[in-house]
Amino acid sequence: MTNSLRPVWHKASQLCLAACITLGSTAAMAVNDLRGGPAVNQIDLHPPVTQIASEQQWLHNFMLIICTVIFVGVFGVMFYSIIKHRKSKGAKSANFHESTTVEIIWTVIPFLIVIGMALPATKVVVAMKDTSAADLTIKATGYQWKWGYDYLKGEGEGIGFLSTLDATQREASDAGKPVGDDYLLKVDNPLVVPVDKKIRIITTANDVIHAFMVPAFGIKQDAIPGFVRDTWFRATLTGDFYGQCAELCGKEHAYMPIHVKVLSAADYTAWTEAKKKELAAKADDPNKVWTLPDLMARGEKVYANCAACHQANGKGAGPIKALDGSPIVLDADITKEINVVLNGIPPGMPSWKQLSDTEIAAVITYTKNSWSNKTGQLVQPKDVAALRK
Repeated sequence: MTNSLRPVWHKASQLCLAACITLGSTAAMAVNDLRGGPAVNQIDLHPPVTQIASEQQWLHNFMLIICTVIFVGVFGVMFYSIIKHRKSKGAKSANFHESTTVEIIWTVIPFLIVIGMALPATKVVVAMKDTSAADLTIKATGYQWKWGYDYLKGEGEGIGFLSTLDATQREASDAGKPVGDDYLLKVDNPLVVPVDKKIRIITTANDVIHAFMVPAFGIKQDAIPGFVRDTWFRATLTGDFYGQCAELCGKEHAYMPIHVKVLSAADYTAWTEAKKKELAAKADDPNKVWTLPDLMARGEKVYANCAACHQANGKGAGPIKALDGSPIVLDADITKEINVVLNGIPPGMPSWKQLSDTEIAAVITYTKNSWSNKTGQLVQPKDVAALRK
């Protein structure tokens, strides 16, 4: 580098460093701890809000102390021996060959340590798996990439809905502009449960392996297609608590959050009553014959689930096939697209059987008559019902 360029390079380096520091400081100041979720520079476990989570935290610290004592003891003796009895000082090694005393010591001490660690750990693990006598049972089904919740037993029985990443969060991610302390954790429909009640969560999956994890509750359970697993929690505080799918489940894995809203008993009862009225109002007559405008209006709302991959303009992206101009969408045989939506096409296209016949009919009609796809074709709910397996 010539001397004439050195001052310029030095100045540019200073400006770059200053900009990086400013950006780093701004980013650090823009994010705060999220109550019930992650904290800035967090190095400990989440603050527990269940008895199990408290016991897990105590067990974690207990094991850490034991391991630290062992580490200090073993390496302390080792380095002391190396330094104190080194050959340069004329030290001569002792002969412990076939020493019964030494063999008993190095057998008994590790045995006692293992027992001391195993007893409290076993107690916590057994308690974690005791899902009996639950006040409320909820099935959590993992989909690519959202959660489905069905209230199977207890107050709120019969309620069911999908929980998807909030659309504004996805837009912020696509734009590369994180917003809010709950970035990529905000959902449209959180899981709602009552405080101080034992909640049993049954996990399964519709496509690939997912995992239901809420750190503040001390729960993490795999959701495996074709299998039923379960876990439980009893929240001692009201509020919002967050988790995520903890199993790498595909390209949208980062967009599969879990939001649990814990309410008081009275507020939970009010929520269940309102939710049942809402679901009843949305219930569709499966024999109803819909008009094209009504199906298009309904389908546009349902298509929000598809736009994450196929885009709002139907053009797709990368390996995601476009719906605009798609031969299957344009085909006069409506059963082809119905089968795709119902059953999926592995590995990229998931099954959408969880949607109602009316919702599937509406979204297919929407794709057949949007963008450049002006087919004029209608799909009625009875057409979808006839192809369900």
